[in-house]
Amino acid sequence: MAIYLDSALIAEAEVAYQMGWVKGITTNPTLLAKSDLPPEQTLSKLVRLTNGPLFYQLTASDYSGMIAEARAAFEIIGNQTVLKVPGTRTGFEVVAKLARDITCSVTAIYSPAQAAVAKEAGAKYAIAYVNRATKLLGDGIALVRDMAEVLAGSNTEILAASLKSPEEVAASLQAGAHHLTLPLAMLHAVTTHELSEQTVAEFNAKGIGLKG
Repeated sequence: MAIYLDSALIAEAEVAYQMGWVKGITTNPTLLAKSDLPPEQTLSKLVRLTNGPLFYQLTASDYSGMIAEARAAFEIIGNQTVLKVPGTRTGFEVVAKLARDITCSVTAIYSPAQAAVAKEAGAKYAIAYVNRATKLLGDGIALVRDMAEVLAGSNTEILAASLKSPEEVAASLQAGAHHLTLPLAMLHAVTTHELSEQTVAEFNAKGIGLKG
């Protein structure tokens, strides 16, 4: 399992890097638009702030444009590149073409059938937008569960995105997600619980320890 930062802001990537347990960064066009830098510069800086994968989402809609954009992203990011390819007819063709040379994920999956095609096309990751799927389909956790059944025993792993609470994070993992991507606020949220803070305070109030 890996937990990734879902952001394209350099300052947030620096915070996540210092955490030590965040294993990579996922971006998308909306997140890149929030950066003060051009996408090329943002990606160049982000890749130096993680030892793991850096996900880049293709914005072109035609086959040749997507191929060209994918290769341009790889030129910037290098072997840490994971392409996020939309789950469309053309997108699946692009994955089938590129997956042997560049690690690919299929993003915006809303059905287990799409997950099955992602597997056949050679994608390493199938990305489910959990909270958004709940709003649009009624149950994003059920989508993850259905995808897990379809992908069981394969090399394609589920990356759960669009997670809005620690409870949704845990439910996604219990449903079969292999990896998570979270905005910085959620990375902080999953590390804390009021009872943990209370318990530590009680120990410190009543006990003693070594003094550095």
